Amino acid sequence: MIRSALMNVMTAAALKAGRGLKRDFGEVENLQVSVKGPGDFVSAADKRAEKTLFDELSKARPGYGFILEEGGVVEGADKSHRWIIDPLDGTSNFLHGVPVFAISIGLEREDRLVAGLVYNPATDDMFVAELGQGAYFNNRRMRVAARRSLGESMVACGIPPLARVRDHESFKRELAAGMGKIANIRRLGAAALDLAMVACGRFDGYWERGISSWDVAAGIVLVREAGGFVSDFSGGPDMLGKGEICAGNEAIHRQLLDLMRKA
Repeated sequence: MIRSALMNVMTAAALKAGRGLKRDFGEVENLQVSVKGPGDFVSAADKRAEKTLFDELSKARPGYGFILEEGGVVEGADKSHRWIIDPLDGTSNFLHGVPVFAISIGLEREDRLVAGLVYNPATDDMFVAELGQGAYFNNRRMRVAARRSLGESMVACGIPPLARVRDHESFKRELAAGMGKIANIRRLGAAALDLAMVACGRFDGYWERGISSWDVAAGIVLVREAGGFVSDFSGGPDMLGKGEICAGNEAIHRQLLDLMRKA
């Protein structure tokens, strides 16, 4: 396990926010829910978790900036550090009582992602990674899977919701291409957990377009520190800017990129 002061701060914040989410998940039918857009809901639990994370991380690291799913960009006095946070990735799962959701905390230092944490309060599963320190799942070292062929692999993807109808046709082409090459395709509904599953070798790869920085910042660090490869669909490093991501070990990543280009 990573015992650094930074990881202690991130873990403590996630566990505190997670306690609130776990409580609210148990009362999911009574949550107050506001509509944010077609097929895209945000709960009172989401906002409470974000406030907890903001308060705890601000107290521990004064001056750091933030990119928050609900709160937007918060400029800090320290321009070299910025937290990238999704307080509840997998909101639709949460609201439907499906225990597949997570808190995602990424840290950017001078525009480079240097630490990531993904925590599912429903299962108490914690995935952490820090630049140069490796990646860990519940205190066990993580490595990406070793499979070399898509025909033997289980690969995760993200399906664009109703609110992103503009992406439906491109996804259909990607899915059709994948179904012709990939043994099994899955959709969890939580990008942070998709990447965590790649990092620990449960999924062999993952692709998605139309994502936000807070969805994947932490997971990018997890996959890289677990020995995997992460890029945008062109093979470049601009996942956060382009809102698209492809991940896996070296062979699977390369094959997925080839599929995306053809699609």
